[in-house]
Amino acid sequence: MPQNRWTGVVIGGIVLATAVVVTGCQPEPSATPTSTPTSTQAESTPTATPAPTETAEPEAGFEVPATCEEIYSPAMLAQLQSANPPLNDPGVTMLSSENADLLELIHGGAATLRCSWGQPSEYGMATNVTAIEEADASSVLDALPQTGYGCEALGEGTVCRIEQKGVTLDDEEYTRGETVYVGAGGLVTTAWINFSPEGYTEDVVATIWG
Repeated sequence: MPQNRWTGVVIGGIVLATAVVVTGCQPEPSATPTSTPTSTQAESTPTATPAPTETAEPEAGFEVPATCEEIYSPAMLAQLQSANPPLNDPGVTMLSSENADLLELIHGGAATLRCSWGQPSEYGMATNVTAIEEADASSVLDALPQTGYGCEALGEGTVCRIEQKGVTLDDEEYTRGETVYVGAGGLVTTAWINFSPEGYTEDVVATIWG
């Protein structure tokens, strides 16, 4: 059974615990003895050409957006740019989940897009949008409730959340958590610390799957 764990990470002074060829053969004419020579005429039999059959195109699967700007509505993008820039600061190394099974899906070779907000500090978030198989989606939804996530329906999929409060070495309180959305062909994972805009995951889901 997968276990959810918060690994120790130091972020801004915080120790966080935690895819007929049809050939015809014509028989040889039989030889019939006759006293009078006769002429024979070869008859050709036309071969019917099979009518072309139409092949249905396979249904297009989930396609991961090309850029982070494409996963947000204009309003949410403006809010994020104002509240906690920049987008994708190279110094932000926060993972979008601490769950080992989710990390295996995200970093196991599937198409994925990473988006982070904020600078390296105790205030920010990271999101991955990842293409997954149906069997993997079912496994995730079966496992998350057993590791402390609370799940509910959202749109055509399911959203699961977990949250944790703690205290830093400097006696500063912090709140961190994760939100996981499993939709048709896709997975959205978001980890955050002290920064969780209201309606964030709902906006991402409506923008991508709406």
